[in-house]
Amino acid sequence: MSDNTDWEIPEEARPLPSDYRFDLDQALSSVVALRARIPEDAFTASILGTERGGNGVIIREDGLILTIGYLITEAETVWVTTAGGKALQAYPIGYDQSTGFGLVQVLGRVKLPALPLGSLAEVKIGDDVVVGGHGGRKRSLAARVTGKREFAGYWEYVLDEALFTAPAHPNWGGTAVIGPTGKLIAVGSLHVQERQGKSQIDVNMSVPIDLLKPILDEILRQGRPIAPARPWLGMYTMEAEGHLVVAGLAGGGPAARAGVKIGDLVLAVAGEPVKNLAPLFRRVWALGPAGVEVPMTLSRDGKTMETKIRSANRSDFLKAPRLH
Repeated sequence: MSDNTDWEIPEEARPLPSDYRFDLDQALSSVVALRARIPEDAFTASILGTERGGNGVIIREDGLILTIGYLITEAETVWVTTAGGKALQAYPIGYDQSTGFGLVQVLGRVKLPALPLGSLAEVKIGDDVVVGGHGGRKRSLAARVTGKREFAGYWEYVLDEALFTAPAHPNWGGTAVIGPTGKLIAVGSLHVQERQGKSQIDVNMSVPIDLLKPILDEILRQGRPIAPARPWLGMYTMEAEGHLVVAGLAGGGPAARAGVKIGDLVLAVAGEPVKNLAPLFRRVWALGPAGVEVPMTLSRDGKTMETKIRSANRSDFLKAPRLH
């Protein structure tokens, strides 16, 4: 959902100041609306669109904003709207592929309320949290923690421990997950379904703030962490009926160039059988940095075949932020 003015969270689902030990309205004033425009020839334009909107969280009074990276990947212009309704131009500083975090800096000299950084350790399953969107209480949810566990995404992404909350926020991208002490503990990333008993419930997956702390200074200095880039295959793989199935390919990416086809089954990486997404990606990453050759065993039309994919650095396919 885009951040327009024609929707509100139902009143019964909103957080109440009396339910928290911190100043709820002050904490929510640190959440901004974020809109980004991406060039039509950008690598991610066909997948994520050229007009992207969501939320961001001010984490420094000089206007440094933390958001979820897919909102600003390859962005040429970024605008944020503060809690007071002021529109400010900003620019993307960097995007970390491993965590999914993105950083944006407001242009000019500003003094904005910042939300202090907490830790995922502050909450356990069943605890109450606030999922804050731009617009204060009317765009925020009183939520609970439903899970803290591994998450793997088909775009070659793994979190050792992600945060899951319910109910699901309708404009989840970049939302601030605020813990019991009024600190930022995670940033909203996805809307997914989670099994509870025999039923499925809608939840948000959020990226823990703990992952930002070791890399924050590196991103501020050079737009990315200094660690070697992970090998990227450009192969969108899904788990289906006990198999790993290639469901899509990045145009011009390593897997497509190596002849991998949609519908192929992934059986092994470097001779080691893989049956789930997280082990698949970790096995690829264990072979070395971006550029390493990745031997894979595939099955196509019932026939087993061996192939070698020359991996790449995903960032080489993206338009880099224009640092100021």
